[in-house]
Amino acid sequence: MRDEKLYLVLMGLPARGKSTLAIRLQEALRKNRIPTRIFNNGNLRRKHLPVKETFSANFYHPENAAARQMRNTFALTNIKMAKSYLSDQGQVAILDAANVSRTRRVMIEKNLDNHPILFIECLNNDEEILSLMIEAKTKLPEFSRLLRKKAQEEFTKRIENYRMIYEPLAQERNFFRVDSLQNKILEEKMTDTIPLHLLIKDILVTDVVKNLFLIRHAQTRYNVIDRIGGDSTLTAKGIMQAKALGRFFQNQEISYIFTSNKKRTVQTARAIAERQNDCKVISLAEFDEINAGICEGMTYKDIEKNMPEVFSARKANKYHYAYPQGESYAMMKPRVETGLKKAFFLNRHAQNIMIVGHQAVNRMILAHFLYRRDDDVPYIYIPQDQFYHIVSTQNKKLFELKPYA
Repeated sequence: MRDEKLYLVLMGLPARGKSTLAIRLQEALRKNRIPTRIFNNGNLRRKHLPVKETFSANFYHPENAAARQMRNTFALTNIKMAKSYLSDQGQVAILDAANVSRTRRVMIEKNLDNHPILFIECLNNDEEILSLMIEAKTKLPEFSRLLRKKAQEEFTKRIENYRMIYEPLAQERNFFRVDSLQNKILEEKMTDTIPLHLLIKDILVTDVVKNLFLIRHAQTRYNVIDRIGGDSTLTAKGIMQAKALGRFFQNQEISYIFTSNKKRTVQTARAIAERQNDCKVISLAEFDEINAGICEGMTYKDIEKNMPEVFSARKANKYHYAYPQGESYAMMKPRVETGLKKAFFLNRHAQNIMIVGHQAVNRMILAHFLYRRDDDVPYIYIPQDQFYHIVSTQNKKLFELKPYA
C-alpha cells in the first residue's frame, strides 16, 4: 500500500469548500499513516504577489493574458513540487486550486503522468451559504484595504470570471463530482485502478465534527408556565444561565454560533458571543423549534383538556404525529439535517462548533449522531443547565453531557 502513489486534484468555483475538503482529506489520510501534503495555488500567489495585484476581480478575468500567465506559473510550480513530493517519501499530493477549465486540467495531466490522478469537483449552489462564505473570504488579508461591501463585490466578480471558463468534469479518466454541502457523491467515474479509492470515498461522505457544543436555550417565560412553541424571551434566570454559558466558553475559540430564528436562542447565543474575540451569530430557519400548529402557545394541560383527541394521538405516536397545521418529529428531520450540513460547511476550518437550539431540535441533532430508534427520539434528555459535547470523526466518537455552572 505504501508504494501506491496518487495525485488528488480538486476543482470548482471559489467558495465551494475545496480548501476545507483538502484539509479534511489530508488530516484523515495522515491519521491512516499515509504521507499527504497540500499544494495550494492561492497560498503560493499570496506569498509571491503584492496584495494590490490580486484583490481585483480583473486579475482573474480570462482575457487578462498577463495575469493568466502568472496564474499558470504558480500552477506549474505547485505541480512540480507535488511531483517532487511523490518522488520522495510522499504518497498522496493534493492540488488545491479552481482548475475549472479543461485546458488547465490537460496541463495537469500532461505534467503528472507518473502516477494516477483522481479529480474531485466541489459543487454547492446554496445561496445562503455562498453569501456567508463570500463574507468569510473577504476577511482575508488581500481584501484588507477594501471596505467590506466593495470586497464582497470584487469576490463575487471573481467567481463570475471563473464561471466564464467553467467546464465540469467529464473527459477526465477518474473523478468524483461531489455536493460539498451535503457530503454527497453526485457522479463517479473510475477508468483506472485508483489507490485508496474506497478510503477517499468514505472521507468524502463522512461528517467530521471535532468539537460540537450542543446547547438548549436558557430558561424562557414560556418554560416557567409550561407553554409550548411561541417566541418567548428569556427570564431573569435565563439571562443568568446565558451569561454563565458565556463565562464557561470564554476560553474556547468559537467562530460561529448557530441558532434558530427564535428570540430565546439568539439571546442565549449573544451572551456567549459577547465573551468571544470574533464570533458571529448565524440564525438558520432549519433550527426552528417543532411547529405546534394550532397548539402553539398552549400548555400540555390545555391541550389535554380542550383537545383530548390531539393529546391522545400525539401521546400514542409522538415521533410521527403532526400537530394540526403543524409538524411532527419525522417532518422536522430533513430540515434539521439540512441545518446541520450548513453549520458543518461554514465551520469546517474551526476546531469548535456551537449550536444553540430547542428541545425537539436538539433531540433530532443528537439522534443524527447517536443513531437512536425513531420512537425513542422524543424522549432524549435535553436539560437547560447542561450541554452536550460531541466528537464524531472517522477515528473517534465521543458523547458527553456536561454542566456549565
